[in-house]
Amino acid sequence: MLHYILAGHGEVAIADHPAIPVSAGSMVLVPAFRSHALRCHGGGSMATPECRPAELNLQHHLVGSEGRNEGTLLALCTQIDIGLRRAHSLINLARDPIADVISDDPAKRQLMDRLVAEIAAPGLGSKAMVRALLLECMIHLLRSRIAAGDGAMDWMMVLGDSSLWQALEAMLDRPGEAHTVESLAAMAGMSRSTFARRFTDAYGRGPMVLLRRLRVRMAASLLAESDLPIKRIAQLTGFRSRSAFSRAFTDATRLSPREFRADERDG
Repeated sequence: MLHYILAGHGEVAIADHPAIPVSAGSMVLVPAFRSHALRCHGGGSMATPECRPAELNLQHHLVGSEGRNEGTLLALCTQIDIGLRRAHSLINLARDPIADVISDDPAKRQLMDRLVAEIAAPGLGSKAMVRALLLECMIHLLRSRIAAGDGAMDWMMVLGDSSLWQALEAMLDRPGEAHTVESLAAMAGMSRSTFARRFTDAYGRGPMVLLRRLRVRMAASLLAESDLPIKRIAQLTGFRSRSAFSRAFTDATRLSPREFRADERDG
């Protein structure tokens, strides 16, 4: 989930992570399944355009400062996906939040001003334009954090080992298949031990840890967007049983599959 702060100041409170202070111009990318909330510390008097993000499949959050009359926090939020070299959902490799202040860079600020203007007055082709602008924003965000040596970007090291790419692509695009360390090693043309070591050195965690994360992400999409039975979703996402799926899903999201589906439908 990508959050861009239009006005006010506060924080993005994220489970198992220090809160990230935000103000107008801040951009925060929260990895999938990280429970989080926007909190306002006031200062929302800045004039902002009357946005109509719902027409563009975006969310618009107005968060008040609890118990105080100190203004509001205004944020534009959207789910984001990034692909590379034919692989989809590359951003699902991220393990930690990524944050930057767009207002510190005139070029980035101009880009976000164009995005807000498009949202304020949607017209012909606005959805395509907003997607393109959001992608450009994400590229700027990732590039600037890599240049700054941000530890949250360590997961991108796995992309630097070209010999791992075929296995990584299979995991990203087909997480529900019956992958094993042996089958992934064969795709990479390595022995099991060499592949496991190279992958862990590059990504920081083993290949099956990542695969389980990607399977849960796929399951979440199916729970939210389909009426398939939970047992069938478990099968489609590569889990050996419904109970194994429920344990993995609950560990990752802190909600059972049934609770997650109900929460998505209620929202």
